[in-house]
Amino acid sequence: MLEIATFDARAGGNVLYKALAHPLAAEAIARLYARLPGPVALYDPDGIAAALLALYPGLPGPITLFVHDVAAVGTARAGLTARALTDLPQAEARSVLIAAFDASRASARIAPFLPSGAAVASLDEAKLPPAMLTVPARPLDRLNFATNFVFFRDQDGLSTRLVSANYWAGYGAGPIRLWLRLFGADGAPLATWEQDLPAGPGGFSIDSREVRARFGLPAFTGQLFLHAIGAAGHDVVKYALDTYASEGRASLSCTHDANAWPSDRYAGLPAPRADERVVLWLQNSHAAPIPAGAVTLDRMGAERPVALDRAVGPFATVAVDVSEVLPDLLWPAQIELRTGRHVVRPRYEVTRAGRTRIAHVNVERADLRPEPAITALPPALGRGFLLPFPVLDPARFRTIVQPTPMATTQTSLPLRLDLFDTAGNLVGERFLGCLDRAHGLALDLDDLPATAAGHAELVYDFRAGGTADGWMHALFRWEDRAGGHAAESSFGAHIFNTLMTWRDEPQSYSGPPPGLSTRLFLRLGDAERQGFAVLIYPASAPWLPHSATALILHDAAGRPIAEERIAIPCRGSATVRPIEVFGAAAIARAGHDGYVLVRDPTCRLFGYSGLEHGAGAFSLDHMFGF
Repeated sequence: MLEIATFDARAGGNVLYKALAHPLAAEAIARLYARLPGPVALYDPDGIAAALLALYPGLPGPITLFVHDVAAVGTARAGLTARALTDLPQAEARSVLIAAFDASRASARIAPFLPSGAAVASLDEAKLPPAMLTVPARPLDRLNFATNFVFFRDQDGLSTRLVSANYWAGYGAGPIRLWLRLFGADGAPLATWEQDLPAGPGGFSIDSREVRARFGLPAFTGQLFLHAIGAAGHDVVKYALDTYASEGRASLSCTHDANAWPSDRYAGLPAPRADERVVLWLQNSHAAPIPAGAVTLDRMGAERPVALDRAVGPFATVAVDVSEVLPDLLWPAQIELRTGRHVVRPRYEVTRAGRTRIAHVNVERADLRPEPAITALPPALGRGFLLPFPVLDPARFRTIVQPTPMATTQTSLPLRLDLFDTAGNLVGERFLGCLDRAHGLALDLDDLPATAAGHAELVYDFRAGGTADGWMHALFRWEDRAGGHAAESSFGAHIFNTLMTWRDEPQSYSGPPPGLSTRLFLRLGDAERQGFAVLIYPASAPWLPHSATALILHDAAGRPIAEERIAIPCRGSATVRPIEVFGAAAIARAGHDGYVLVRDPTCRLFGYSGLEHGAGAFSLDHMFGF
């Protein structure tokens, strides 16, 4: 496992990690290492030596580690025993590397104590160029690293299109531009370019077909690194990503932004049905190779991980057929992926009857423990944690839900499913039991039965015992009964629409809880594929009888050009198709990169959006907000 600190649920992202892992930092550190003669004295004032050597193990040796904290002397970092900084003058070193950014003061402090003739360097040589810094005065400001990865492909008749908006403009940002680098399957850069975003909250897109034509590229499947320069408010690049058939096939799927932070484990990877092939797209997020055996797959709850017997090069992409690693495993079994913090949230691709669909796995938390308070939340919080998802028209679609363990300590999942019609009436429920970690439940809502479109919610139910930690997740699958196309998504639970709060719930898009407002991004699609959304008004406790939801159509420059209002009943839902709401003429005025902002200041809606194709294909994944 890489010895790196990435994301902390309480403190947020580790900016030092992002500064070290940036592709431009990787190039600079390679140049730095190449010119440093060994032996090297490594001075670690900020405690990042372990991360530095994990991501960049090629520092010339032998290496001696020095610290100024007396309590750290004698401790181990990256396999090195820390020595006191007072020993530095006697070190047998030809180079001294200060493992710090903005190291001028540290450099001045140790200047009188350097080994005779030793050269001095620091990670200042790996800082981003000033033109790429949103906050130049603070090189490690989190807004300097508004970055993310994208699964990006233009190969085998499938293309990808990233769609988002300049939501930073709503937080007071000035001009925004994207720095982009496309890596091919072997990890080699295929193209690097910049793209200006609209001055206001306009939409934008990046289409793999256009990128391929612009740079004269061969077919590729790899990853696109995005860096937003000039960001305000958010330090993660949010997006929706459509994968569509570009050569007359019926495949269509969508997924949302990557997690942006490597994790030890991921869950929510389904085993294939007997007539399916499931491919895990493993994409190295770093300049250090992933060694053979460092990535493992295991049936969830089995604790018998099977190692992937091949290495993955720096920034490379490999396709892993899960049946080759776990040949006897079939749906509804689930797979746990252990990646040793080498990758951000991976995608997986399911192929059945010539159609493909792509979805993502989720971060499996290692920092959570069962929380006894959740078993007895006060009445003001009503049903507490809810996990809502759409139930599409049962006459056409099957809706299937599979609870997924999403924390390493989850050994029980005490759950109930509540079913609602679009008007918010409870029309059915099913106690799912106190499921164990290795459960094989995938509930087809035909079994309830679901007789009309609406939505369902997973909730905790402790009638048979069990524990909870609030990190309830599930995989949702929708299948077209006639055409055979399918879509799937996964997400986690929150407390919704209560005046009272519990810790950080109900969550807010910005600021402290309670989160009682909505800002969701709904893309329009294109001439062949029309956008749609299912908006759900979940409520843990009784809330306002109806939402006051505005659907605001924006053009590509971010100008509102039309607005319509809808009222969704509490605990109800509504399906929204922009072309039906605004008409074809207004959609044409909005243009290729227009979008709908779903805005509601009175309640927190939860939404799923996708595209519909005339050939019967569709996609669906949960929406992002800002």
